[in-house]
Amino acid sequence: MTDLEIFEKVKSIICEEIAIEEEKVQMTSSLKDDLGADSLDAVEIIMQLEEAFNIQIPDSEAEGMQTIKDIVDYIAKNLK
Repeated sequence: MTDLEIFEKVKSIICEEIAIEEEKVQMTSSLKDDLGADSLDAVEIIMQLEEAFNIQIPDSEAEGMQTIKDIVDYIAKNLK
């Protein structure tokens, strides 16, 4: 799976979780600052990502994910 394919899937999940338009979600977008996600949204997004990509994201890793690029990079590195 390419980074672009991962990004598109991540973007879809984020848009569904926090009800935001897809064009607002960019690789450089910050979940909190740019997209307005709160901590509960972040937990929900992580759970959806784990299910969609069949991976486990430890809390310590999730806390470090500030931008969409952080999420895409983590998933790309940890996909089986």
